[in-house]
Amino acid sequence: MDGITTVIFDMDGTVLNTLDDLTASVNYVLEKFGMPKRSKEEYRQFFGNGIKYALKCAVPKGTSDEVIEEMLPYFRTHYNEHCLDKTGPYDGILELMKKLKEKGYKMAIVSNKIDSAVKELNERFFSEYVEVAIGEKEGIKRKPAPDTVFAALDELNSKKEEAVYIGDSEVDYQTAVNSEIPCISVLWGFRDKERLIREGATIFADSTEEVFDIIVSQK
Repeated sequence: MDGITTVIFDMDGTVLNTLDDLTASVNYVLEKFGMPKRSKEEYRQFFGNGIKYALKCAVPKGTSDEVIEEMLPYFRTHYNEHCLDKTGPYDGILELMKKLKEKGYKMAIVSNKIDSAVKELNERFFSEYVEVAIGEKEGIKRKPAPDTVFAALDELNSKKEEAVYIGDSEVDYQTAVNSEIPCISVLWGFRDKERLIREGATIFADSTEEVFDIIVSQK
């Protein structure tokens, strides 16, 4: 990770603790469609690859794709109204971003959330530090495709050779691999270390202080 100038963060499970609000919104939709609700710990494994994937994991086996498509607008409406009920930055994230900015690093957030939501959440919580926030939108492939990462690098006028990716899931690790940049996998998010190791991750951080130390040691 020599010559790092640019830090790209995942959103859910990495910089924002969104699990409670996501759980509440999916359970609202399941209940509306007469399906059993799921626990927060189950959802911890479901999230990270977009809401449609999470719904597919949450619904009873055999539920058709047509029904899942029908459920999506109900989720979006409910989540738009309740996405900030309990959501907030993880402990230490704002301090991490502040220290990185003071040292001259450029920062971006990329996510499989809808682009408008990513930009709104970034504006609310991180805009003092994060210059670019990109989510799922037409014409740009979702993670683990590298498209959002490359779009962020373009906006920041950075090269992949000077970037590092920070995420919490196997989707994030694979995104970094596909983008040909190193990945620091944080252990406070939606996945445990054992699963991340199985997926190939090799660099881990238990705290935001550890993330900072790994990054600056490579500058």
